Amino acid sequence: MGRFTFGPVPSRRLGLSLGVNNVPYKHCSYSCVYCQAGRTTHLEVKRSFFQDPEELASEVVEAVDRLEVKPDFITFVPDGEPTLDACLGREAELIKSSVEVPLAVLSNSSLLWMEDVRSDLQVFDLVSLKVDAVSEDTWRRLNRPHPSLSLERVLEGVRIFADEYGGTLVVEVMLVEGLNAREEEYRRVAEFLRGVRADRVYLMVPTRPPAEEWVRAPSWDELARAREVFSEELGGDRVRLLASHEGPGFRLVGENFKDEVLRLIAVHPLRLDYFEELARERGLDAVRLLDELIDEGAVRIVEYGGLKFLIRSRGAPGA
Repeated sequence: MGRFTFGPVPSRRLGLSLGVNNVPYKHCSYSCVYCQAGRTTHLEVKRSFFQDPEELASEVVEAVDRLEVKPDFITFVPDGEPTLDACLGREAELIKSSVEVPLAVLSNSSLLWMEDVRSDLQVFDLVSLKVDAVSEDTWRRLNRPHPSLSLERVLEGVRIFADEYGGTLVVEVMLVEGLNAREEEYRRVAEFLRGVRADRVYLMVPTRPPAEEWVRAPSWDELARAREVFSEELGGDRVRLLASHEGPGFRLVGENFKDEVLRLIAVHPLRLDYFEELARERGLDAVRLLDELIDEGAVRIVEYGGLKFLIRSRGAPGA
């Protein structure tokens, strides 16, 4: 493919998803301790013009046309915060005018107090927002926001957007042991979400290598209690617990296998066994390719949760 697209990848929430990376590496308003893309290197809240909207949209349309099986969603899920892209709405409009695949975007919610951000997100068929904490101390320790951000302002932006938005709205709550994985935090977040029109609320845990090595998922007993509390407040039909890995089903359709892998893992750490499977499907030597990528300093192997993952090396080209 090209600069902006990767996958498609299997998503536990969206089915088969063609990814769009519309923000340069690690430009974000948060530096979440659990982020699978690593620590934020450019912590910012000012929206910027990162690329030509027509170029990005053209690449996405071409990528869809090349796929034998159309994805369930085209998803803006960069290795930063997608709403930092000042052209986000225009890019979405251009794509929607050319392909009949629903558009989704995954946002950390931090910039929804900006009217232009809320306007841009209206173009998408599905918007996924993050609300990990509604208490100041937990929010700052877990999401490590830009110092200019106000939690009260962020939460008010979520409320306003939920009232305005006409598409499918989902909310993600990432649960981390020792931070927000306790009953009083569940209650606070669930009570806040009771006033937000969300179609689904996903309770999630870290399943891929996080930015901070000490990050751990809560115990199964703790997760069961979390689901119980959220279900009491919101109704069990709206609450889903996602605590397992996505299955196989990754697809790389570009001609240069190594480049496609690097584009994917810049955003989405790839299990080593899935990398080997993808290489075999192309008739390639997985061991030789892995050795080359490691020797080039492009990737490294990290173990997390008893599984080995391929992730982009910090300082690698494009990272």
